[in-house]
Amino acid sequence: MGEFDVKIGLKNVLQRIEEVCSKKGEGENVKKPLLVAVSKTKPVEMIVDAYSEGQRHFGENYVQELVEKGSNPLILEKCPDIKWHFIGHLQSNKINKVLKVPNLHMVQTVDSEKLANGLDSAWSRLEKSKDGPLEVLVQINTSGEDEKSGVEPEHASALYKHIKEDLPNLKVKGIMTIGKFGHDYSTGPNPDFIALMKCHEQICKEQNLNSNEVDVSMGMSDDFDKAIEVGSTIVRVGSSIFGYRPKKHEVQ
Repeated sequence: MGEFDVKIGLKNVLQRIEEVCSKKGEGENVKKPLLVAVSKTKPVEMIVDAYSEGQRHFGENYVQELVEKGSNPLILEKCPDIKWHFIGHLQSNKINKVLKVPNLHMVQTVDSEKLANGLDSAWSRLEKSKDGPLEVLVQINTSGEDEKSGVEPEHASALYKHIKEDLPNLKVKGIMTIGKFGHDYSTGPNPDFIALMKCHEQICKEQNLNSNEVDVSMGMSDDFDKAIEVGSTIVRVGSSIFGYRPKKHEVQ
């Protein structure tokens, strides 16, 4: 695992992002995607390496891992401007643990009114809430898989509106999906990406928002270029930057 050169991996991913964006053109509506480096199961030294190359946004899937890395002395010393994204399923009883993480930037996985209300209430009680609302994304289950979290597409706009209008301690920045793994692109575009862009269109239309105001987080190591092609503005890339990642049961 330690053999992988993070700096080369990061450089290659950024280069691929540039190539896809250049193909899309430099039109007024082309927004360069934000790269979130997914560092789950990887040691803090690898995060420091990526940070030293200019990477600032990092994502973690597991609450305890985010808590440990966010408070790690090496990270606090070497990565003062790091911006953490929580990108895993968040249970209501773990809200306070996540929100207290130093340099928490965004929770990408708000999938219910209950969770949104809990985040809003908890954030209001923290000292750092004085710096502004917590940024969040609405997670949508575009694949309809039972094991995937996310609000159903038909309810996404209502949840987005609730956060935007009723929860002053949250700032809803866009939408997110994980989608089904292993899509065969020889059969055509990823249906999960298409479904998320339809949700994006609906939210913008119903709430009178410019398309550039609503971020779209989709695409990972094996398909982030395809995601950017159809409209993703945030990509979550792990193994292409940090190398092979064992499954969760392999690292217990």
